[in-house]
Amino acid sequence: MASSVAKKLSGIFTPNMVPLDADDRIDEAELRRYTEWLIASGISGLYPNGSTGEFTRFSFEERKQIVRIMAEQAGGRVKILAGAAEANVRTTLEACEYYGSLGVDAVAIVSPYYYKLSEEGVYAYFNEIAQQTPIDITLYNIPQFANPITVDVIKRLSEHPRVIGIKDSSRDLPFFLNMMNEVSPLRGDFVFLLGCEEMLVPALVMGADGGTIATSGIVPEVIMRMYHLVMRGELDEARLIQFKVLQLIKNLIFGTDFPEGCRAGLEIRGFRMGRGRQPLSPSQRCDRESLRTHLQCLLSEHGVVEEPPGGCPVQPGRLEVDRAAIETIVEGVIDRLRQKGAL
Repeated sequence: MASSVAKKLSGIFTPNMVPLDADDRIDEAELRRYTEWLIASGISGLYPNGSTGEFTRFSFEERKQIVRIMAEQAGGRVKILAGAAEANVRTTLEACEYYGSLGVDAVAIVSPYYYKLSEEGVYAYFNEIAQQTPIDITLYNIPQFANPITVDVIKRLSEHPRVIGIKDSSRDLPFFLNMMNEVSPLRGDFVFLLGCEEMLVPALVMGADGGTIATSGIVPEVIMRMYHLVMRGELDEARLIQFKVLQLIKNLIFGTDFPEGCRAGLEIRGFRMGRGRQPLSPSQRCDRESLRTHLQCLLSEHGVVEEPPGGCPVQPGRLEVDRAAIETIVEGVIDRLRQKGAL
């Protein structure tokens, strides 16, 4: 589990989507309502301006507006890790200063993108920001879209008191574990957050502090239950939920162009999200009825809603199948022992 050393950030942070009105502007009232719902649903923290929040499709002023609205609505009730993935040092520092003035707890800064940099270039970028930022920062490693942050660079940057942790979205569990193993002895309070739900339970079991989990914005009740089960050491049920979340990810994240599945999921949950800024062809639209049934069945298992009228398909979890097999083997062994007069 997590280190006993006090951590500034821990738990599940929700990378929220941003609702738009009919004029393609940020729907402030709906964003406040969504923020309030997330807090009431028990999420650990908010993560505005993440990938799920489509930060690249908003202007810098809009990104600041998003953080302001959510910080005001949260009112200090939960931690806020704000995305500050700007394209250059000057704008990133401007974001850091503004978010700090709002009372945000820390910012997540992505590695430089577009231009290919050396390890030394990546280190120099973050080090420059760390020297000047008025607010704590977490590194954001997403090598699919930006320069990778190597373990050696992370170790060097962890020496700076303003660099308090990392959000890793590499989807590389061996890398994540190796990073924790090498950095933790150097900095006991360094925060390790996972950016992908597929590996959440294994990462938490091995000592991760939490994650920024997209599905927590659609089914916070389920994701938070899975997190708390692991924290209490109730791993059997946590693993069952983890396997079911894998299927949810297929529908929400990989079923259509990301993050359109998340937008559809939120509309099913009752939020007015509006039309996204990325144009879609008819073939890109997700199967909402299938997603609706899947969400309703998953939520009904946790007592959030009723089952669909036609019921839910019986899908035994991985552990249930294993237990059935074990019971069959045990019964066979007992029968053989009885036949030989050993029992």
